[in-house]
Amino acid sequence: MSVQARKYTVIMILSFGTPAAGVATLALGLPSLAALAAYAAAVGLNERFGAALRAALLIGWVAHAIAIGVDIAGIGSNVVVARFGFAPALSVTLWLVLAVYVVESRFVPLPGARRTLALLGIVVVVLAWLFPGELRPQVASRWAPLHWVLGIASYGLFGAAVLHAAMLSRAERQMRPATVAAAGAMKGMPLLRLERLTFRFVAAGFVVLSAALLLGAWFANPWRWDHKTVFSMLGWVVFAALLGGRRAFGWRGPAATRWVYAGAALLLLAYVGSRFVLEVLLHRAPAA
Repeated sequence: MSVQARKYTVIMILSFGTPAAGVATLALGLPSLAALAAYAAAVGLNERFGAALRAALLIGWVAHAIAIGVDIAGIGSNVVVARFGFAPALSVTLWLVLAVYVVESRFVPLPGARRTLALLGIVVVVLAWLFPGELRPQVASRWAPLHWVLGIASYGLFGAAVLHAAMLSRAERQMRPATVAAAGAMKGMPLLRLERLTFRFVAAGFVVLSAALLLGAWFANPWRWDHKTVFSMLGWVVFAALLGGRRAFGWRGPAATRWVYAGAALLLLAYVGSRFVLEVLLHRAPAA
């Protein structure tokens, strides 16, 4: 690797790529294996063992963070550059959603989410191991890393919004039998609080996504209307319409949560979808 390339090294998030051989490889892979084991334990535990389930999920989250940190630092790697791709992006997105859950669950009940998040944790860790992404030795602009960080942060915020929207939909379905006994027996976060949290995450994600798009448009030379840009803009329009409709017309309920799902799906297609096609189906190195 040339000295010039080293000057443009990007310390970017992640991957579980194989850095070294023998004992070093095993040692560096231990955080990922620990995350998998803890997430698997959280999936297998019954909801009756709430304390053990929470502990397993927390251990998985911490081990997941260490594994990501090892990749950011490039420990044990034969090259200085970091990797990035669709699977690492999913890995960090879910880790951010888990971070929200770990903090929030200490103050308010979030029933039914633990096992689902643990199962998704297993999926993203394995995916990032199988598809560690492309080496990124250079960047088009010094602002590109900030653009990427903001983009991934918006993914995490919208992922948290989707999690809360799913719990909101579930709670609303449980209310439909409409008997007083069933309503009184329900446990968990009140619907109005769930709804407020959902839209707070949507609003925060919209602000961060807007900043990421503006920054990307600023340093992009030339501007490209590729799949990533088109789907990102469509997702931005959906979330802008949702927030505007809620403010002007009081949108809420199942119709509003469908807008959340639609916007998140468009953003997923924008970055993760386009890179999956390039990296896995077409075996081409994506542009920055």
